[in-house]
Amino acid sequence: MHLLQPDHPSRRAFLRRSAQLALSGAALPMALNLAAIGEAAAFDATDYKALVCVFLYGANDYANTVVTYDDASYNLYSAIRGGGTSQAAGGIALAKSALTATLLNPTTALPGGRQYALHPAMTGLANLFNSGKAAVQLNVGPLVVPLTKAQYSGSDRVNFPLPPKLFSHNDQQSIWQSSSPEGSTIGWGGNMGDLALPGNANSLFTCINVTGNAVFLSGDSALSYQVSTGGAVAINAIKNNVYGSSAVKTALAGLIQQTRTHTLENEYNKVTARAIGAETQITAGLAGVTLGTSFPANNSLADQLKMVARLIGARNGLGAKRQVFIVSLGGFDLHDNLISQHPGLLGKVSDAMTAFFNATVELGVANKVTAFTASDFGRTLSSNGDGSDHGWGSHHFMVGGAVKGAAFYGTPPPVSVGSTAAAQDQWHVGQGRLLPSTSVDQYAATLGSWFGVADGELAGILPNLRHFGASAGRPDYPTNLGFMA
Repeated sequence: MHLLQPDHPSRRAFLRRSAQLALSGAALPMALNLAAIGEAAAFDATDYKALVCVFLYGANDYANTVVTYDDASYNLYSAIRGGGTSQAAGGIALAKSALTATLLNPTTALPGGRQYALHPAMTGLANLFNSGKAAVQLNVGPLVVPLTKAQYSGSDRVNFPLPPKLFSHNDQQSIWQSSSPEGSTIGWGGNMGDLALPGNANSLFTCINVTGNAVFLSGDSALSYQVSTGGAVAINAIKNNVYGSSAVKTALAGLIQQTRTHTLENEYNKVTARAIGAETQITAGLAGVTLGTSFPANNSLADQLKMVARLIGARNGLGAKRQVFIVSLGGFDLHDNLISQHPGLLGKVSDAMTAFFNATVELGVANKVTAFTASDFGRTLSSNGDGSDHGWGSHHFMVGGAVKGAAFYGTPPPVSVGSTAAAQDQWHVGQGRLLPSTSVDQYAATLGSWFGVADGELAGILPNLRHFGASAGRPDYPTNLGFMA
């Protein structure tokens, strides 16, 4: 009963009224025209903005990414992860001395003397944080309603429902991206794209996927347009000679684009013609973009983000005012080999996101582009011997010139796997799995508000948002987390 509501009236009203704007004209009373304009005003701006979701598939280990650093917390972390009491590396714990170069220095100190550092492989993101261009959202994950540990452990699922299929990779990936488990067809990135469609000259370039199939960019009307790291995906048979014959290529191009009398054949050809036209437009747009920013080699995430940067550079030629992108990196399901494999993955994330931010500076849009991370779920704080197991809440990054950086948002969770002390136990549901203190809906709503989504439209995009914020009697779970300028 708490899943995505594709028929939510506020979103439907927006789309309907946006379409009506083209038809209303002076024939309707001015009051009605102004009401319709008010609904669509959020995306009538002439500036450019883009959201870029960086999805870490497999569930990133939060405790070795944003690492607790103050002595009291670090010593608990080390003991739980098998490092002992010497602050040296051991088990799956990182040595404290290795974290000095990536110590995060927020402009406002955390309460209780808490400190964090990033994994030693993440010097780029640490520098962005300390220079005010990145921030960390602590302990965020899917929630239907705000939950205490007692409510999580209790049996009242009517008043305190849990996100469906917790700890399942495929389902939690889908829930992060769409608020519904595997099989969902509508994502919140795509629904933001739905609202942005009227403002873009070519609606097809509103939601662009550089990583493959993902529900995040599927909207009610917006389509997820897929490109590769090399550019638009061409139909080879009409780009190159067929059987060595240009005549066959020309004939085939005509067959797959010409108007047909059969309805289904005609629609198929219309879609094909649109794809061919889009490929031509993308290719032409990218040809005019040359980046001086260096992106790291042998890094698939960097390749994807470089393509996003080039597409943003081509935004004027593509007629785009608002865009949503998704890129990804896999390999984070580290039940084993955490210490050997995690550093390489985090290094790729840090290097790629740092290069991408630098590219937005070069393009003059650093304040107009926000990248953010997401993942299936966090992992257990406790070690299984050589890795960590499926968890729930996790820490995530927001990067961009509009991010209120050099800051932590949310509640720093105590370092515990389930102490008898209430304060230690509050945010842990076994083995150091974090019960989220911030919901994905809050996180997404904060990004959406900056992007231009009106407050009244957010509930239609993020179905569980109505259970959070002052209007729901939960001001301790605000609908805007404050990390965007």
